[in-house]
Amino acid sequence: MIAIENTLVSEEILEKKFVCDLTRCKGHCCVEGESGAPLERDELEKLEEVFPVIKHMLTDKGLKSIEEQGLYLVDDDGDLVTPLVDRVHECAYTIFENGIAKCAIEKAYLEGKTEFRKPISCHLYPVRITKYKTYDAVNYEKWSVCSPACKLGEELQVPVYVFLKDSLTRKYGEEWYSQLKLVADEYTRKL
Repeated sequence: MIAIENTLVSEEILEKKFVCDLTRCKGHCCVEGESGAPLERDELEKLEEVFPVIKHMLTDKGLKSIEEQGLYLVDDDGDLVTPLVDRVHECAYTIFENGIAKCAIEKAYLEGKTEFRKPISCHLYPVRITKYKTYDAVNYEKWSVCSPACKLGEELQVPVYVFLKDSLTRKYGEEWYSQLKLVADEYTRKL
């Protein structure tokens, strides 16, 4: 683990290669899983603000799930998460374009309709953050649905931390990311 400010970063984030390949995985990270996308407290208000903007984009089942469960909920582990369609399927904010699962929130962001891109946990994937009392553990999460992304990342030789530059900077700031890059450069020189 690498210590940067109040984080401990797994070396796998420097070593593993990753580039999302939606044409192959079809956005399964929005569809698979046991719970909705993890949310941070400050994102709850952002969901309330963005909902009127994206409501018309949502699937009927997604909209019904939000109406029944709310814009967010607390899962069995006590974590804040997005609701799932029928409590077991895709994230309620998932839309489908040409057979690919995508985020309605991110679509609105890319169209300039909102400043909220999407939950940071989604933007950071395949990195997962575990919050402890005095630090965050920043870890790579290997998941079989992302094997096309791992393969493409290997072909293009793009490390996870490079692929996630925007989201890591969004989460921890430019100075933090600069420190990570310095550590990564030194780390790869030693390999």
